[in-house]
Amino acid sequence: MNLPNVISELVKTQNNFDSAAYAQCFAETAVVFDEGKTHNGRKEIEQWIDKSNKDYKATMEPIDYNEKENILSAKTSGSFPGSPIILKYYFQLSNGRIQSLKITS
Repeated sequence: MNLPNVISELVKTQNNFDSAAYAQCFAETAVVFDEGKTHNGRKEIEQWIDKSNKDYKATMEPIDYNEKENILSAKTSGSFPGSPIILKYYFQLSNGRIQSLKITS
């Protein structure tokens, strides 16, 4: 699967539970939409993923990537009800960083 570098890095940092490195994959003004909540800017994104890592210990296994739409499907496993689950990650990329990410089931 041919993932953009920043998405490969995001998966790697998620699987290593490295919240600071995860946040660095995003533009300073990036936005994340997950579980009905919006997280604005790199600092909020780092706080969100740090809490998520502690609560769920989720790992990602990419299973499909739509290059045209920038949509990653990944088997996501962790300590949450229904694990593992296939989630879709909708990316908007800009200048080698993630500008927005929406996560859905």
